[in-house]
Amino acid sequence: MLKALLEYDFLFHSFLAVVFGSITAGIAGSYIVSKKMVFLSGGVTHSSFGGIGIAYFFGINPVLGAACFGILSALGIQYMASKHKVSEDSAIGFLWAFGMAVGIIFVYLTPGYTPDLMSYLFGSILTIKAGDLVALAVLAVVLIVFFLRYYRLILYIAFDEGYARTFSSGVTLYKYILIVLSSLVIVLNIRIAGVVLVLSLLTIPPNIALLYTRDFKNMIIISVIAGFLGMLSGLAASWYMNIPTGATIIFTLVLLWLISRGLNIAGRRDSKIT
Repeated sequence: MLKALLEYDFLFHSFLAVVFGSITAGIAGSYIVSKKMVFLSGGVTHSSFGGIGIAYFFGINPVLGAACFGILSALGIQYMASKHKVSEDSAIGFLWAFGMAVGIIFVYLTPGYTPDLMSYLFGSILTIKAGDLVALAVLAVVLIVFFLRYYRLILYIAFDEGYARTFSSGVTLYKYILIVLSSLVIVLNIRIAGVVLVLSLLTIPPNIALLYTRDFKNMIIISVIAGFLGMLSGLAASWYMNIPTGATIIFTLVLLWLISRGLNIAGRRDSKIT
């Protein structure tokens, strides 16, 4: 595959998507898992499909539509939950269903055939465009800089929000910034695994990391490495076996978690014996 990687632009673009995708998903996913926001992220993921449908109808970039819809959904969930207008679970369920319904309606109303729709539902990393790669690269840099600059505050927000408020008066603002960044990570990685599977990119690598460490900084690093290995292995497997790339990437990530889990259990048994 290395030779093909150098020969074909679409494969090289896919490799870059793996690099930037593993960085963004590893960083944002570690925060999401630590903050126990997986269900909220699932709501953002599926509600963003509404933006894709609207974008198709008006003939604009579906990623832009998904980003706008996803960010607005995330901010709406946070606002409604913080003001106690409705429970967070209810807000997520409402926007999850509403976004999918809007997307389906607008896709149906769009004249002609929408050939790229399946790539947004189930992912198609081999068709990722240069613009998507630039956006992923910029987001990766923003996440790295932001987490390095505000690491301690992000750590407190993720694990003890009450203490974080004694540390800084701007916790609410940073929570909104973090949810916006997480929404962008979800949306920009949709081309890799699709609306249906993209959340796994953000949740499986951090759970692999949790098998080896409880330190937040190390968790991020291991998540990025695990995501890169799983995504690259999935890309290679799908190339050689000629099977869907998005599903294969998720399959390899789950397999990597199972292997890590088995090694972790075996290591604990050996330590007890000695």
